[in-house]
Amino acid sequence: MVRPTKAYIAGVYEHPTRKAIDKTIPQLHAELAAGALADAGLTKDDVDGFFCDGTGPGLGGISMAEYIGLDLKYTDCTETGGSSYIVHVGHAAQAIADGKCSVALISLAGRPRAEGLKTLGARTYGGPPEAGFEMPYGPAVVNTYAMAAMRHMHEFGTTSEQLAWIKVAASHHAQHNEHAVLRAVVTVEDVVNSPMIADPLHRLDCCVISDGGGALVMVSPEIAKSLGNRSVKVLGQGEAIKHLNAGQVDLTYTAGVTSGRIAFEEANLTPADMDYASIYDSFTITVLITLEDLGFCARGEGGKFVSDGNLISGIGKLPFNTDGGGLCNNHPSNRGSMTKVIEAVRQLRGEAHPAVQVPDCTLALAHGTGGQIGTRSGSATVILGRNDA
Repeated sequence: MVRPTKAYIAGVYEHPTRKAIDKTIPQLHAELAAGALADAGLTKDDVDGFFCDGTGPGLGGISMAEYIGLDLKYTDCTETGGSSYIVHVGHAAQAIADGKCSVALISLAGRPRAEGLKTLGARTYGGPPEAGFEMPYGPAVVNTYAMAAMRHMHEFGTTSEQLAWIKVAASHHAQHNEHAVLRAVVTVEDVVNSPMIADPLHRLDCCVISDGGGALVMVSPEIAKSLGNRSVKVLGQGEAIKHLNAGQVDLTYTAGVTSGRIAFEEANLTPADMDYASIYDSFTITVLITLEDLGFCARGEGGKFVSDGNLISGIGKLPFNTDGGGLCNNHPSNRGSMTKVIEAVRQLRGEAHPAVQVPDCTLALAHGTGGQIGTRSGSATVILGRNDA
């Protein structure tokens, strides 16, 4: 069955640096653009649409158009935190379908590691409406995820050992990635015996901090036909937001319940159809809850689903984050959904590392989470298919 699509992902590029002490953020964006365009077989003169989030330097598309030398007729700087880039995939697909642009560049770059940012501390977001009510209590990112983990354990009996299997799977994949921040394979015992950061999350339940970034090039079906058979179809995309609802909040699910349903319905597919999944992994609990939300297992069954290597390529039934993910490979600018799309594209092209490549990978999912699942967050899901899917 050949499935229709509005747009294709024709080029991807992940910056190899993990600590950009000698590069500026605009420079990273420019290098990412060059890499993704080269992968697609296009040049900057072909680009007429540019997408970034609120971390884009200066005036986003305006500043980057001048810096890189782009002749744009469409730009979008939608900000939903770490889920922004999967949101952008959907927005770019629609813009291409509407004729607003035909070659869209989506770019992420950042230097949190070089700048010494420690994401486990309290953070502010430019004076949002909740700041005056919450910031006096000093909420930390890891604490809000720990609350979600503790609640999930309380309601469903999830254990630290089950969460640890997610890190174990990521480490099995990262050992084959020469650029990964953490390449050592770990055991469940290693994870649960690592220092406690915020009960019940241990140090190895947390993602790495890294610089760098990634870029995607999306094109119209007409252009994709001229580029050979490496382009990947965008079959469905969904996005949603979940907030605290004036205190009436259930911490055991995310907006992925909605974004996943929308994406699967648009693609006319189900979780059982997926050969591979890239899941945002800021913390192990993020992955476990997301798998439930997307329908890969029933609510409350995530702990059993991830155990015993079920996420390890070649062993489990749902290979995930075969580049090592945010838990081991990288988490550029503290926003992980860009690299989730990139690894899904590699899998569909058959270009992942041979040790983790999923045989005959035809359909894949990439999912991003923005904000914090213990407070307010946004989710975005995209279903991708091989060129001949």
